[in-house]
Amino acid sequence: MIEPVTLRAAALALPRAIEKPHFDWTSFRVDALKGKIFCTLPPHNEFANVFLTPDEQQMLCSVKPSIFFPVPNKWGEKGATSIHLKACDAATLRSVLAMSWRHAAPARLHSELKP
Repeated sequence: MIEPVTLRAAALALPRAIEKPHFDWTSFRVDALKGKIFCTLPPHNEFANVFLTPDEQQMLCSVKPSIFFPVPNKWGEKGATSIHLKACDAATLRSVLAMSWRHAAPARLHSELKP
């Protein structure tokens, strides 16, 4: 089970990650160029959203449907994926945050991501 404080620490541990408001949600962004969002956390803290490719989303949702599900709107059709925090473990969270971070970060920063 992932608590919001654990999600926040994992997201901010990624290279050049920052936390900023996104309307009434919390967003985690790569502090480069325009500060693209790689994760959002709504006020209710039941799930978080990450931004993946549709193929990555399909793979995760089929392998771990108790944890991952597409965001139920047009963003979800483009790869936006929700993480059910009560069903997720820390290793899975770190992995999916890194996947999403890579999509938001410019290629020149990818080498800063530690395995």
